[in-house]
Amino acid sequence: MSPAKLPWAGLLALFTAAFTAVMTELLPAGLLPQLAAALDVPEGTAGFLVTAYAVAAFLAAIPLTALLRGLPRRQVLVAALCGFALLNAVTAVSSSYPVTFGARVGAGVMGGILWAMLVGYAARMVPAERRGRAIAIVSAGITVALCAGIPAGTQLAAAVGWRAAFGSLSAVALVLVGWVLWKVPPFPGEPAARRVPLRRVAVIPGVRTVLAVTLLVLLGHQAMYTYLALFAERAGFGRPGTVLLVFGVATVAGIWVVGAVIDRRSRATLLAVLAAVAASMSALGLYAGSAGVLLGAVALWGMAFGGAPTLLQTALVAASGPDNADVATSMQTTVYNAGIAAGSLTGGLVLEGAGAGALPWTALPAALAALAVVAAARRHAFPAPGGLAVRSRASTAARPAPAPRTTDGTAVRR
Repeated sequence: MSPAKLPWAGLLALFTAAFTAVMTELLPAGLLPQLAAALDVPEGTAGFLVTAYAVAAFLAAIPLTALLRGLPRRQVLVAALCGFALLNAVTAVSSSYPVTFGARVGAGVMGGILWAMLVGYAARMVPAERRGRAIAIVSAGITVALCAGIPAGTQLAAAVGWRAAFGSLSAVALVLVGWVLWKVPPFPGEPAARRVPLRRVAVIPGVRTVLAVTLLVLLGHQAMYTYLALFAERAGFGRPGTVLLVFGVATVAGIWVVGAVIDRRSRATLLAVLAAVAASMSALGLYAGSAGVLLGAVALWGMAFGGAPTLLQTALVAASGPDNADVATSMQTTVYNAGIAAGSLTGGLVLEGAGAGALPWTALPAALAALAVVAAARRHAFPAPGGLAVRSRASTAARPAPAPRTTDGTAVRR
């Protein structure tokens, strides 16, 4: 494959898979009154349908990824998408809360499997020098779902009913199965002789550092973002929806910018991103009473955060190596969800105790700590130019020796 070309059809299929997973997870949040009425439960109980998905994905990602490592990759991907199609269809027709709850748990399991695969799959579809761009394309499915998909799905549900919205998600997943079989290349599972145990993947130089930065970034971000609309209101800005829109549009711009430079300047870009987040939090803490500063700081924060997940995922794949990417990204999926939960909880406690004005100062230390760790981790996790060889040797040393004779070319690549 020419380094100048990307397998767009396959990468867009993975983009759509990410989009579908986010829609499946978060669409109920915008439909709680309709779901509660249809299932004959209070709205708070209906909200547990979102929680059920998230908890199932959190618990399933690592153990199921480890269990399924030996199976052909495309078969696992197709099975997860078939699961989405079936479980969204069950949700669409169910009038029973326990049945719907069970379907959401099952969908969360499918999500845990899918998120652990997508980044590694994209990385294996392209040459090493195009890996960051490929991951950025797939990760953009998350942002598009958040910025456009969820509002569109909510409007569709308002027009034709929430059951039709979930039925549409089921249909998209079925179409996606055919698309994946057509355009996404098959990859073999890991042979038992080459399968690195989870604990050894975790100690590959750089992996734990990337996971620690992921936790810090998500903790600080979620502590502020969860309560951003409330923060804007209490700062005197009368249109909190505008603030959220500015953030969402800026994240799309951030993904585009990062995708353009990630394969050449990943370390410098991540340092700039984290510095921008820290600067945004400082501005929000000091001058949020100014509408111009508030919107400008939120836009800078959104652009910076939009590219952060792609940069961290790319760093993790580079540190672990593509052969260990599924396991490493399953760990990152778990850490990501832990950061979201911890950040939301921390922000809520600060909001109740010290007030909304303290939220930026709660997020700032996490951003500065992440910036410091990235600045210091020059050899393995976030190597400076020239550090790639050191990191590559360290990652290779952590793998078990392959069998003397192979048929899939892995020995040559190694």
